[in-house]
Amino acid sequence: MIRVLLVDDQALIRGGFRALLEIEDDIEVVAEAANGERGVALAVEHRPDVVLLDIQMPVMDGIEATRLIAADERLSGVHVVILTNYGLDEYVFNALRAGACGFMVKDTEPTDLLQGVRVAARGDALLSPAITRRLIGEFVARRPEPTPEGLDVLTNREREVAALVARGLSNDEIAAHMVISPTTAKTHVSRAMTKLHARDRAQLVVFAYESGLVTPRRG
Repeated sequence: MIRVLLVDDQALIRGGFRALLEIEDDIEVVAEAANGERGVALAVEHRPDVVLLDIQMPVMDGIEATRLIAADERLSGVHVVILTNYGLDEYVFNALRAGACGFMVKDTEPTDLLQGVRVAARGDALLSPAITRRLIGEFVARRPEPTPEGLDVLTNREREVAALVARGLSNDEIAAHMVISPTTAKTHVSRAMTKLHARDRAQLVVFAYESGLVTPRRG
């Protein structure tokens, strides 16, 4: 059973999401909150698998709530998915940097929402690699210079793997590209994340762009 916490200041949004999620046999909504502060407290209390978290809320916004959840060792198994009305915006980028595993727009198709919850619960960080990659690319492109700080801790193989993760490739696709086994690809990804202190693949992607390991594609 996938346990979900809903955090959004609009009761109608929470009610709609709850109704949709609880139809499914493998998903349970364990609690709801109307602000980030309460959301963090409920995350500690219930230890859900997934937190669906709005960005702009009273008392404490979703970015700060994400940061607190990501920093709490008790919540290491909790995966934050950001909910946004606007899609590609800087709030979402900041939430990814804070530790969110991905994001979805609130008007996403029901089947995509359910799939996103299941993907997040499995620990697969990027709910939509192409969109997340474009988001990161757009904002990193505005920064004058990449900072290569930390790249020296990675082996050449790990750098190559991190770059492929940033391009949106899955472990199986990385394995095929590098002509290695999927298990070996997964090991390289895990080691790169550990060395860079990345909570998940989303943060590894952010680091790859910000360090200049990969650069945003145009067009």
